[in-house]
Amino acid sequence: FTLPRLEKKTLERFVDPAPFVPGDAREREKRCEDILNIQAHGLAKRLKHVRASSAVIGLSGGLDSTLALLVTVRAFDLLGLDRKGVLAVTMPCFGTTRRTRGNAEKLAEGCGVTLKTVEIAAAVTQHFADIGQPMDRYDVTFENGQARERTQVLMDLANMTGGLVIGTGDLSESALGWATYNGDHMSMYAVNVSIPKTLVRYLVDYAATRDETIAAVLRDILATPVSPELLPPKDGEIAQKTESVVGPYELHDFFLYHLVRRGSAPEQIYEIARVAFAGRYD
Repeated sequence: FTLPRLEKKTLERFVDPAPFVPGDAREREKRCEDILNIQAHGLAKRLKHVRASSAVIGLSGGLDSTLALLVTVRAFDLLGLDRKGVLAVTMPCFGTTRRTRGNAEKLAEGCGVTLKTVEIAAAVTQHFADIGQPMDRYDVTFENGQARERTQVLMDLANMTGGLVIGTGDLSESALGWATYNGDHMSMYAVNVSIPKTLVRYLVDYAATRDETIAAVLRDILATPVSPELLPPKDGEIAQKTESVVGPYELHDFFLYHLVRRGSAPEQIYEIARVAFAGRYD
């Protein structure tokens, strides 16, 4: 018998470029509420189980730590605990901008939690002097030294207050390995570890529609470029933008969804990505 000649067909069905995020606004709101509840109840269970008297969060003024704080506050409310038991710690250093520091302070105040500022520049400078790291060499040591110092501060504060360090890193960062080993990848309970970056944005936006007290600061956080802020700013603005280094998160999350959720092969993911993002990427 004779088979007809194989011809490559054009995929005609719609391929959602944001598979983690429901396109329908009503369904998206329901999904956001469900996720926040799951996160908060999971944390509440852990806090109760270990009899923690505080929750310590490194608050940077970025998306991930903002979501972690919102979840932690909700968990404390579920347990009937005073929000002052949530210790939000800002740790300014060489790359911190006035905008992100200010937003962290406003968010902590709006949520009614305890705010603590720990300037880490002197400690990091001393550490660099100890190991012979030049202050003007902006390499991986320069960046990771700051992240590890921040984790040490958070861990020690948690010991001092009988609490847990709440991890802020999200699913996309974990999949990419975009975290400092023995730095911000360490925590005692990571509330965002199953939330992809594209969905983090919608969760924070949803929270802004539910609480007028912090709506303005949440929207400014949403408008801030994603950055670890480990390199000195240029003219007061963020110099280090994550997506210019690792690529667009909407692509990473698309690949992640189809690989992990659908079990699709790389070749198949590539073909549907060309349809989903036609005209947007080469």
